[in-house]
Amino acid sequence: MSIDWPLAVRVAGKVAGNYPLEGTYHEALLRKQAPEFVAKAAELVAEETRVLPVGAPTVEVVTRAEWVERNLTVFSRLLEPATERLEGKGRGPGRIGPKLVGAELGGLLGVIARMVLGQYELVLPAGNGNGDTIYLVGANVLSMERRYSFRPSEFRLWIALHECAHRFQFVGVPWLRDHFLSLVSELVASAVPEAGQLARVMQRVRQANRSGEPIIGEAGLFGLFASPKQKEQLDRVQALMALLEGHGHVVMDRIGERVLVTQGRMSRVLRQRRKDPRTATFFRLAGLEMKMRQYELGQQFVLGVERLAGWEALDRVWSSPDSLPTRLEISDPAAWLARTV
Repeated sequence: MSIDWPLAVRVAGKVAGNYPLEGTYHEALLRKQAPEFVAKAAELVAEETRVLPVGAPTVEVVTRAEWVERNLTVFSRLLEPATERLEGKGRGPGRIGPKLVGAELGGLLGVIARMVLGQYELVLPAGNGNGDTIYLVGANVLSMERRYSFRPSEFRLWIALHECAHRFQFVGVPWLRDHFLSLVSELVASAVPEAGQLARVMQRVRQANRSGEPIIGEAGLFGLFASPKQKEQLDRVQALMALLEGHGHVVMDRIGERVLVTQGRMSRVLRQRRKDPRTATFFRLAGLEMKMRQYELGQQFVLGVERLAGWEALDRVWSSPDSLPTRLEISDPAAWLARTV
């Protein structure tokens, strides 16, 4: 499972493209102001979540190309165990096609690089430090502000609120980062072709055709080829991501409703952006359809728990890995509440 990483970088750079305001004083001003927005957002998130802030993150404004390179560094580290296992079994570059995989991964990241606004990095640090860093992708922030006439001061604070909410999750909950990394590492390490895999895939395709269900579901091509064990691992990762995205989105919106005059419009625009039909097929193939729905599913779970048992009941999810909702419970808050009493 060798991957041509330099090719992935080149393809991603071409797909991501450039934005005219990159490198201008507009981006320089955003870079200067970003730490102030993050500091203010951190205070607001601490008040909302009732968790004392832990230190202060590094804040960086990056280009699309820089965002791609840092995420490819992360992927190369994550995929290293699976690569070593494949090479140990004699399934080297000639059979897997490193250039093909590199081009596909680069194209995927290039598309995302045109859309992502911010990212919290502690989960999977790309550098040599502790990774406690909040990134803003300057080109995309500036593009959204101009395309939709957003107030820069409000839009930038709003983005910072979401990333600070994620920072609360991984810094404020001591066990969460290691648990998340273990789930992802376990999933990646198991992603090695197995005997009889093609036959299982063809059977699933025939079953989907007979039942009228989509052949490629929310897990994308990976889900199509995944074994039952891998699907179970994927469900755990997706359930956790839905919780984190939904919780972060609720915190972001709650604060925004109080302190940002234009929060309602910004929220509507971003929801519509995630449902853009031009990217629906691509995201389904790539397995990112679930990612796009995680905001909605996770938000419904968080609000459902609050409606049934109050906001304080949600604190149970942070008590231990066993208290995290399953994939089914994300759609059934009452079942999660009953299990974690």
